[in-house]
Amino acid sequence: MKNKIIVTGGAGFIGSHIVDKLLSNDNEVTVIDNLSSGRMEFIEKHLKNPKFKFIKLDILDIEKLKKAIRGADTIYHLAANPDVRLGAENTKIHLEQNIIATYNLLEAMRANKQQKIVFTSTSTVYGEASIIPTPENYGPLIPISLYGASKLACEALITSYCHTFDMKSWIFRFANIVGERSTHGIIVDFINKLKNNPNSLEILGDGQQRKSYLHVSDCVDTILFAVENSNEMANIFNIGSNDTINSTEIGEIVVSEMGLKDVAFSYTGGKRGWRGDVPRMLLSIEKLQKLGWKPVHNSKSSVIAAVRSTLGIQ
Repeated sequence: MKNKIIVTGGAGFIGSHIVDKLLSNDNEVTVIDNLSSGRMEFIEKHLKNPKFKFIKLDILDIEKLKKAIRGADTIYHLAANPDVRLGAENTKIHLEQNIIATYNLLEAMRANKQQKIVFTSTSTVYGEASIIPTPENYGPLIPISLYGASKLACEALITSYCHTFDMKSWIFRFANIVGERSTHGIIVDFINKLKNNPNSLEILGDGQQRKSYLHVSDCVDTILFAVENSNEMANIFNIGSNDTINSTEIGEIVVSEMGLKDVAFSYTGGKRGWRGDVPRMLLSIEKLQKLGWKPVHNSKSSVIAAVRSTLGIQ
C-alpha cells in the first residue's frame, strides 16, 4: 500500500524533484506551496495525475494548514526561504518563513496526531567547523548566518516534538545542492553575470571558498534511501559529496560550458563571499555510507551537470 505524502515547498527546486520521485514510486502526493519562491512550471506536468494535488497555501496560516495536511502518512517539509544571504538584509524573513512556519507545521501535525516528518536542513548549522569533513555529531553548533540559525532552531523544534509527542523525524543537512530548476546560488549567479557581460566575471570574496557540491538527483535518491533504511526517533544525516571545489574553479567550468574565451576574473576580496558565508565546507557522509549509500556524482561532475541543465545543454 503506497503512502499519502505531503510536500511543503513542493514547487521549489529540490521539492519538485522529490515530488517527481515520490510520484514515480506510485505514492499519492499533495504539494503545499505559497509560490513565493516555488514555480508552478516545476510541477505543472503532474496536474492531470489523479495521484497528485496542489494546494496554494502559506503555512503561516495554521488553521488552513491543519486541514490541508490531514490524512497524510508522511510530511516532507521543504517550505522555507532558501536564500542564505537575505538574512543580513532582512532579519525577520528566516524567523517567519523557516522557524515559525516549521512550528506551525509541527503544531498542525500534533493536532492531527501525525507522526512522520522529513526535514531539509543545511550544512550552515555547523558554522565554521573545526573538524572537516564534519560529522553529524560535531559540536557545539555555532551558525554564523541567520539562515543557519533558523534551520538549527527548526531541527531543535522537530526533535523536541518527536520526543514529547511520539513523532519520528528524518533531518538532512545538505551541502550545496545543484542541478536543473535551481533558481539561485553561485552557478545561476555566474551564468547570469556572463550573459550580461561575456568578457568579465566578478567572483565574491577571494575565489578560494572551497565547498562540497552534490547534484539534486543524488540528493533526492539519498533522502528516500535514508527514510527507507533508518528508524530512530530522530534520524540526522549529512548529504554531500566526498570532495570539494572552489569558486574560481566553478567560474572556469561555467566559462568553458558557455563556450567563452579570455574572460577576465575579478574578486571582491576577503575570504568570505558575503557576511555569514562559510569559506570551507565538507561534510562527512560516513554515516550514510554505512547504510549502503554512496553518491554517483562528485563536486565537479555535479557542477558540470548543473551548468549544462541550466544552459539547456543536453
